[in-house]
Amino acid sequence: MVGTEAIAAPSSHLAELLAAIDRFRQRPKADRQPQELAAELKGIRHAGDLLELEFAETAAAFSKTEEYGEQGSVSPIDWIRHQCRMSSGSVWNSIAVGQHLEDLPRSIEAVESAEIGYAHLTLMARTAESVQGSSTAAPFEEDGLLDKAREYSVGRLWYFCHHMRHATDPEEFAAEQSRAAEGRTLKMSTYEDGSLALEGWFDSIGGAVVRSALEPLAQAHGDHDDRGREHRNADAFVEVCSHVQDIGVLPQRPHLQVTASLDTLRAVAGSPAGDMEYSLPVSAATVRRLACDGTITRVVLAPESVVIDVGRARRVVAGAARRALNARDGHCKWPRCERAASWSDAHHIVHWSDGGETDLANMILLCHRHHWMAHEGGWQLVRTDEGEVLAVPPRPPGLARLADAEDPVQAAHQFAEQLRVARSLRIDWPPGERVVAVGDDAAWTRVMEAHDAAHHQANPPSDPDTDPPDPAA
Repeated sequence: MVGTEAIAAPSSHLAELLAAIDRFRQRPKADRQPQELAAELKGIRHAGDLLELEFAETAAAFSKTEEYGEQGSVSPIDWIRHQCRMSSGSVWNSIAVGQHLEDLPRSIEAVESAEIGYAHLTLMARTAESVQGSSTAAPFEEDGLLDKAREYSVGRLWYFCHHMRHATDPEEFAAEQSRAAEGRTLKMSTYEDGSLALEGWFDSIGGAVVRSALEPLAQAHGDHDDRGREHRNADAFVEVCSHVQDIGVLPQRPHLQVTASLDTLRAVAGSPAGDMEYSLPVSAATVRRLACDGTITRVVLAPESVVIDVGRARRVVAGAARRALNARDGHCKWPRCERAASWSDAHHIVHWSDGGETDLANMILLCHRHHWMAHEGGWQLVRTDEGEVLAVPPRPPGLARLADAEDPVQAAHQFAEQLRVARSLRIDWPPGERVVAVGDDAAWTRVMEAHDAAHHQANPPSDPDTDPPDPAA
């Protein structure tokens, strides 16, 4: 029996619903054939989806009242989580659906007609919430997402929603990844017996790097390997660290498999995100960083996604070019960083997909942290005529960027002027580390002029339909 004692003063409609559910649960269940079980599963799930819609609408309405506070809860989420015995994530999903019913009318109809499930709808509602909550996103469009929901499983739609968010709001998509990367933690605690406990959290990209390194070494070996999965993971972690110590330098980075379109590599507006093994889709900025000093394999697809050509894998910076770069720079060239060359990547000042050459004049060594800052972090590096490397912080919100003016030089001057005004108002920007090399207007002028000169020289206007330069050229 479904109890009603926990529900205060149920309405007559709710009492009828609970009675109907109770009658259904008392149906004969013996000798049901497989086909009957299959039909019941689909029917019960659809009924549950319809009730989820009602719950979502009611939860959104409840969240606008003050009833939760009068009953001693700190938020409507907290009240629903405890009183309805749900997880926080499930409550957030329900309220998101309830708050976006007017934005998803055709999707609601699709749930009601069993074309898609309620789980599809929660992904669509959370996507609408993210897009509408961003000042940089294009308007949310239901139709394209609904078409994919009809075609895709929930898991596949989850990935597609990430690609859609990147296509409509690449700036916020990359910013979210940056915030997650800044939240990485790894706590190491040593016990009295010398054992070490690790407790950490990694963002999706960092987690993919760790898993890519450990997965090949964490497989069972031989017929008598009875280690559990966690035991093998721990052994693989020790093996990676031991290998670093044995050879004296950091080994070649694990082979991360990233799949991205040419438009994504070029950071074309509206392009999908990149796909990384063991990770959620990654931003165009991340794709460009990994392609800056990685091994590139060209795969050409026909319109129907049939592979028609696979090029030879070529490392972007290798052999004599890498040895010459190591000899010239010696270490990471970020201001005041001296991380050894063997721990650094070859960074293209003007990315090769934008026309930058893979030669010494267009490359510098950057350690992993500073390479990330030069791509996902939004910083720019400019080498002056005297060989000095200047680090340009990301623009503060609301200031000019190259896309805000037709003439890049005009945009640079607008950027510098607005920055001067912001500093005169004592706005605390950028947070954290400040780079002394660009601490005055004269330095900013040199930075902008050097950047524009390098950009125009290495990236002249070209036909957008032509192939990008060969990364190994």
